[in-house]
Amino acid sequence: MAEIIKMPRLSDTMEEGTVSKWLIEIGEKVNEGDILAEIETDKATMEFESFYEGVLLYIGVQEGETVPVDVLLAIIGEKGEDISELIKGNQDDSQKETIIDDVIPIAIGTEKISDTTEIIIPEGVTVITMPRLSDTMTEGTVVNWNKKEGDTVEEGDILAEIETDKATMEFESFYSGTLLKIGIEEGGTALVDTVLAIIGPKGTDVSGIIENYNKTKRSHSKPEEKEIKVTETPPEKKETPKVIISQDSPVKGGRIFASPLAKKLADEKGISLSKLRGSGENGRIIKRDIENYQPMVLGTQDYIPVGVESFEEVKNSQMRKIIAKRLSESKFTAPHYYLTVELDMDHAIAARTAINSDSEMKISYNDMIVKACAMALRKHPRVNTQWTEEVTLIAKHIHIGIAVAVDDGLMVPVLKFADQMSFNQIGTSVKELAGRARDKKLTPQEMEGSTFTVSNLGMFGIKEFTSIINQPNSAILSVGTIVQKPVVKNGQISIGNTMTVTLACDHRTVDGVTGAAFLQTLRKYIEHPLTMFV
Repeated sequence: MAEIIKMPRLSDTMEEGTVSKWLIEIGEKVNEGDILAEIETDKATMEFESFYEGVLLYIGVQEGETVPVDVLLAIIGEKGEDISELIKGNQDDSQKETIIDDVIPIAIGTEKISDTTEIIIPEGVTVITMPRLSDTMTEGTVVNWNKKEGDTVEEGDILAEIETDKATMEFESFYSGTLLKIGIEEGGTALVDTVLAIIGPKGTDVSGIIENYNKTKRSHSKPEEKEIKVTETPPEKKETPKVIISQDSPVKGGRIFASPLAKKLADEKGISLSKLRGSGENGRIIKRDIENYQPMVLGTQDYIPVGVESFEEVKNSQMRKIIAKRLSESKFTAPHYYLTVELDMDHAIAARTAINSDSEMKISYNDMIVKACAMALRKHPRVNTQWTEEVTLIAKHIHIGIAVAVDDGLMVPVLKFADQMSFNQIGTSVKELAGRARDKKLTPQEMEGSTFTVSNLGMFGIKEFTSIINQPNSAILSVGTIVQKPVVKNGQISIGNTMTVTLACDHRTVDGVTGAAFLQTLRKYIEHPLTMFV
């Protein structure tokens, strides 16, 4: 299916971009991560990479041409695919946007809705909106603010960490001044172009700007309306829904209303908000309710009966949403099958002990597995493949993804050219990438391009499991823990060490015999580690 790529907003102030140079021509193959074009923004000329794979079917903006953000830039899809309706539809959308621009003039320092209401932005004040940090980003979540209101901000300072649908990225300021107002609190999710912050001279009154600015943008985003009128009469104030609290139970159904600070303090103290009566407006739980909370005592009117049903709402992060989407696509589009073998780990244990006794760098069993997989892939290239409707891509390079558990789910940093790395290099790289993954400091480039994936739950005592293929890979290896048990060797029962590994394969690219041959080679390397040094 064809993917539409629009002119991205590569900085928070970018309104239009100029294509300096196309690096891919129509009809050429595009891989995820390839640089499509160089785009000149109001800040700099930046490389713009593709988040899709396919053939470049259409170029909507020629070299040297300048267009507004969100105008059709290119279309990537399958060779020969009909994209005429996509081109026509996006051209119609551009015309509608032009009509709205005529209705809502935007001037420096002032934003107007029709001729009746305007937003006055004081001199020297800059409104910073939620940037579009990838071409598919529609909303972002503020993970962490590095500055607080009243702090001095210098150009180049990191204002905040923003979670997109791709990764968590640092967002730097292009302005200097005082952080006058924060528009989106930590943990808050908002659409692109919503007010993120306001920077300007210290002490400047910026009250009302955020509410009116966001309202202006919402009106501006409705292309079906030919005329927009806003009066100076303030909007009718909506009554805040009330939480009904009885004497039998602090909360019986309904939503619990609490301030963000109260929620944070309650979480830190391990206090359930359902046990509190709010002293704020309309029963809202606020900071002092958390600070003054006393555990409920059996026999008082505040007693909550054992067995009351309740749920805690945990907002799905952008990472969790994209993990759910991609794993569902993989499970329901790739015909998975599984091959399981039990490996004799006695020699691997002895080899690791010998290596670590004389080396400053300590290697893990996972490092040995990664090395063995890389070498086995070199001998079985059909496992190192990607499926497309027209051809099967056999990767000549070996990039191994390492599944790493993080608070919000799973990240897969990629070990590039793993077959060319020593045990020491693999160990060092895996530790560094895993640490940065848990700290959410990985760049998108460090999570792209894998040709095979390893998922290891052995450190959690899991004996055996299966994994969902990390597309566009054709296979993923699930690694269990080392188990000590009775085994038969040379016709005699003895105590041995074994480890179970399971290879999940995409049957479109990897036949059963191919997968089995890969596991035989893997077994040889693990059970006879000296062969990996030859």
